[in-house]
Amino acid sequence: MVPEAFAVPTMAREGEAGHQWIAALPDLIAALCAEWGLVVDGPAMHGYLGLVIPVQRGAEPCVLKVSWLNDSTRDEATALAAWAGQGAVRLLAAEPAQGAMLLERLDWQHSLNDLGIAEALAIAGGLLRRLAIPAPPDLRQAETLAGVWVHDLPTRWEQWGRPMPRRVLDQARDLAGQFSTAGSANLLVNYDLHYADVLASRRAPWLVVDPMVVVGDPEFGIAQLLWRRLEDIEAHGGLDQHFPLLIEAAKLDPRLAHAWTLLRCVDYWLWGLSVGLTYDPARCERIINWLV
Repeated sequence: MVPEAFAVPTMAREGEAGHQWIAALPDLIAALCAEWGLVVDGPAMHGYLGLVIPVQRGAEPCVLKVSWLNDSTRDEATALAAWAGQGAVRLLAAEPAQGAMLLERLDWQHSLNDLGIAEALAIAGGLLRRLAIPAPPDLRQAETLAGVWVHDLPTRWEQWGRPMPRRVLDQARDLAGQFSTAGSANLLVNYDLHYADVLASRRAPWLVVDPMVVVGDPEFGIAQLLWRRLEDIEAHGGLDQHFPLLIEAAKLDPRLAHAWTLLRCVDYWLWGLSVGLTYDPARCERIINWLV
């Protein structure tokens, strides 16, 4: 039930704790199926941090999702409960301490990756704005992340061979310092909203899955929409055309959008190098060159 393509990278990344979690997953899944009255009706799928299993609850098609718990995933159930199915997949049940959720089943064979880039950006921007609701308490703050970046960006820049000009690093660090103290909006922001995680549905044309959230400015949540399909953007008018389209669709402040995008691209560039990515750091470089 646990695909090797999910188990092996998880154990390599998380060490002994990952080995123990993978070994315990079959029993956890069986216990959740018993608790929620589920019958497995398809092979398991997976992303980077989560396993997704098609199930039936009576006549109702659902999916059971179990995720490795870290700062990126531990607030997913809280966010989905807050959205209550408005713009996002509906949460049917949850065991947050186990990283487990029962979700409505969407059409995972059709995502915004199937649409042209301009239409996909407009839909994603509209969903980003729709999901920017007053945040539940006790979630991570974007300004807290910015405060961490003030201190660790220079260290990571040195560690990974000074991949970007010092002036870009300094600009990002200055922005992080400003954001860490300026105070941001108290809105729920999905900072991992991208095309493959917006799926077709019978209940609504498009719904968001697999959110990673912080509390702050909605402008924090757009950078990944640029680097995920940057080649499409460049082939159909470039950032000159599509960045304003995204700003308009999501009703964002252009100044904040530029600043948060620059900061997040610097952070993601350095993270990408740390895990061996090749294409994404190069995409971040092209976005930053356009921004500055």
